[in-house]
Amino acid sequence: MEVHRLKDTLGPFRKAAETATPEGIRAALGEVVAPDATLHLCHPFGDLVGPEALFGTAYAPLLQAMPDLERRDMIVVAGTTPQGQAWIGCMGTYMGTFLAPFLGIPPTGHLSHMRYHEFFRIENGRVTQMQAIWDIPELMMQARAWPMAPQLGAFLCTPAPMSGDGLHLSGNGQAALDHVIAMLTDLCRYPSEGNPEVMNLDRYWHPRFNWYGPAGIGTGRGIAGFRHWHQIPFLRAMPDRKLDAMGDLMSHWIAEGDVVAETGWPNMRLTLTGGGWMGLPPSHGEVLLRSLDFWRLEGGLIRENWVLVDLLDLYRQVGVDVLGRLAEFNKARNIGPVTIPDPMAAGAR
Repeated sequence: MEVHRLKDTLGPFRKAAETATPEGIRAALGEVVAPDATLHLCHPFGDLVGPEALFGTAYAPLLQAMPDLERRDMIVVAGTTPQGQAWIGCMGTYMGTFLAPFLGIPPTGHLSHMRYHEFFRIENGRVTQMQAIWDIPELMMQARAWPMAPQLGAFLCTPAPMSGDGLHLSGNGQAALDHVIAMLTDLCRYPSEGNPEVMNLDRYWHPRFNWYGPAGIGTGRGIAGFRHWHQIPFLRAMPDRKLDAMGDLMSHWIAEGDVVAETGWPNMRLTLTGGGWMGLPPSHGEVLLRSLDFWRLEGGLIRENWVLVDLLDLYRQVGVDVLGRLAEFNKARNIGPVTIPDPMAAGAR
């Protein structure tokens, strides 16, 4: 299927979600998502089947928390994987006035943002599989209710591609895909093959690149920011990470022009043998990570990298219930709905 026609299959949902209402989202999901679609969502939503489960489990509570919800796509990339599967990848931000609790997160009464990476497999004109991570910890931080260790990287509302073309991608993305695969291959040479120099970071990354990590890890600028605020603590904790050598795990790769996207559920198998990453002690057990990523190249080098990891599920695997701790952490707060007076009412100043 041609790329533009592939993207069109998701059109009714994307349009309805721009100015979201319960009725509009529910109808659009029913039109776009197959009745027996397999839907893999981040913790705590889990695995679902069909559009009604997706609406009731994820979108209905989000709309209750943010009645003026809007979906703001910043990257939409589509293509056929090397295995012959048709996929669409979307990166963007759900935004709305946070007026009622969401998963126990206290409302702020202000405009809030939650990044999403959502991937959709398309067969016969409908979504038959979804793999999606919503950056739920991002809402916790805005509510000043983050119950875990402070993140090392910067906290910000993740921007769209600097190039401004994230919704109008075109062109053969094979060269960009080859570059990203080569970069990841070299990354995995360290530490087993020598010092950090074996990763050849200067060969692949733009001197001013931004690495946009999930809330809980944060954003880093350039090689120094990437290494200090993410890679060094990550590799100290899990030095055995590998690329495409994980047996039963599968990544799905698509690319258009200078943008590459990858999803897998899960797509990384590691052993938590060291301590310090996100404040976690070593468990010496295997963990599976879901990482949904987008890269943008500029001048043949990676200028931007958007990364979401299902951190709440990672915490779950090592025995930490983040949402349970959130509830304990915020016992003394009023987490009921927020009512904002009408500023045009009589008596308002």
